[in-house]
Amino acid sequence: MSPFPSPRFKNPRAKYNFQGRTCSISGVGSYVPARVLTNAELERMVDTTDEWITSRTGIKERRIAARNEFTSDLAAQAAQRAMRRAGVTADRVELIIVATATPDMPFPSTACLVQRKIGAYGAAAFDLEAACAGFIYGLEIGQQFIMSRTYDTVLVIGAEKLSSILNWKDRNTCVLFGDGAGAAVLQNRPNAHGLLTAVMGADGRKADLLFMAGGGSRCPATAESVAAGLHYVRMEGKETFKCAVQAMQTAAEEALRRCEIDISRIKCVIPHQANRRVIDAVGERLGARPEQVFVNLHQYGNTSAASVAIALDEAVVSGRIQRGDLILLVVFGAGLTWGAAVIEW
Repeated sequence: MSPFPSPRFKNPRAKYNFQGRTCSISGVGSYVPARVLTNAELERMVDTTDEWITSRTGIKERRIAARNEFTSDLAAQAAQRAMRRAGVTADRVELIIVATATPDMPFPSTACLVQRKIGAYGAAAFDLEAACAGFIYGLEIGQQFIMSRTYDTVLVIGAEKLSSILNWKDRNTCVLFGDGAGAAVLQNRPNAHGLLTAVMGADGRKADLLFMAGGGSRCPATAESVAAGLHYVRMEGKETFKCAVQAMQTAAEEALRRCEIDISRIKCVIPHQANRRVIDAVGERLGARPEQVFVNLHQYGNTSAASVAIALDEAVVSGRIQRGDLILLVVFGAGLTWGAAVIEW
């Protein structure tokens, strides 16, 4: 039995039997910084090689934000692109949700900073923190506001400046991550099913596998905490890998079960882009064909909450996803947190 049990409640949207109005993604957008950091450059910065990074992760390069470019800047760029594609102006956005583990500052929320940058002054705004699972958490939360008719237009963004919390002398972590943002506009689309189901899960017992100790109320910033490297990402790689594969498989299978469909009906599987071996293992366990699985990890590395959002945008732009296709998003992150969503595009 999987160590990551599915929630014990039934999803009201299972079997396409909807309560309330449906929620669709009417536009997606993404943004990555201009600077490309290659494996060859990392060879000059830390004790590693291109072969070592590629063989263990599948990553060839990643994007790094400029010194004066922050999470809210990345998020605003992605949001504006998604809004243009959805045909939505800033005055129509009623709620902004930003999923991030690297906010500009502890408060105010990055979502409020994004609101100012895109001019959506009539919108409510808040952040959520579910690490790499944050975008799916955000989709499900945003969907509830659409289904309940509280709001008609919700903007969900996954955005990270992970380069700001990396120890560039630690080859086990600094080679893995990159910066970027992805966004989706949620609205009701008549005669469309949209988001069919979302599975979310967490296991705080394994919180010490992937974390940053410094910066919170437990360990405020001091000269000692900075010197000890407590404000950098720390990860137990082997155990995180194992948990990621198991949790993503469980979440994806539960999402498919709720919709009463099998993997063969999914046009495009978009997994969290953290490690190529994790992606391949999850795809094989689900029985997905290689051509079903979308991968852009080699270009961007792990962008945490932005990962599947960026990949979703690229899959749509490249024509991999067409209207009416079924897609599967599946994610895993620190917390531990995980999730999966089935969407009729």
